Amino acid sequence: MSFFELIKTRRSIRAYAPRAVEPEKVDAILAAANAAPSAGNLQAYEILVVRDAAVRRDLVHAALGQEFLSQVPMVLVFFAHPDRSAAKYRQRGAGLYSVQDATIACAYAQLAATELGLGTVWVGAFDDAAVAKAVGAKPEWKPVAMLPIGYPAESPAATPRRNLNDLIHHHDQ
Repeated sequence: MSFFELIKTRRSIRAYAPRAVEPEKVDAILAAANAAPSAGNLQAYEILVVRDAAVRRDLVHAALGQEFLSQVPMVLVFFAHPDRSAAKYRQRGAGLYSVQDATIACAYAQLAATELGLGTVWVGAFDDAAVAKAVGAKPEWKPVAMLPIGYPAESPAATPRRNLNDLIHHHDQ
């Protein structure tokens, strides 16, 4: 499918079939995340692949009761690595660029998963400390997003989008 069809096809999936994701698909998704642009090409982010059921259960609690995290076969947890970016860009790198890097990598992973026939949903509502503790993250890493990935057990309709005339603002001189 074309890139624009892919974007229109992507849905937020919160129900997953009890089926493992093939290793070659996981590798392709992680390679897509790795190909994402980053500030100064520093890739100031880390990705933890979580398959363990007990850890996924802990992520449910960290994510304020989002039960689908325990049903999906795997969750990618994206962390900003502020120190990695701060080495070159100081405070702006630590506070912004590393978060942008992790966010872009997660978006690439999400689109790659969709291309491979898998379902995802962006999870941003969580307790940072609880997520870090659940996955044993290093103290300097900042959780940015969780991306559950699995075979969809639902087919939600497209959600309405803002009208471009309402969203886009032109600054012409």
